[in-house]
Amino acid sequence: MTIVILPDAQADLLDLQDYMLDRWTPELWAAAEEDIFAQLERVDSGLINGPVVPLLGSVGITDYRTVLSSHHRLLYRQVDGHTYVYAVTGQMQDFQALLLRRLFRR
Repeated sequence: MTIVILPDAQADLLDLQDYMLDRWTPELWAAAEEDIFAQLERVDSGLINGPVVPLLGSVGITDYRTVLSSHHRLLYRQVDGHTYVYAVTGQMQDFQALLLRRLFRR
């Protein structure tokens, strides 16, 4: 299995890194980053499986899921044994609107 961080999610991680380093310490950023990737490893290994994104699930699209790290929501999809990460957001962000914008802007 492989974890693939898609370009939008990579940008999210870089934005998160900038935000945290600007406001807190490098150690707090390192802990947040470690927690994010630990959750992704649990997802990728099958130890956990997050819930379906409700808005998409309501129209029959059930392969986009979310999982929480300590302070962040990770939006992913598993295809052919690979975990694709679409977004990394704060827990309180409207990730469903973010996902829809990203899906339909292409």
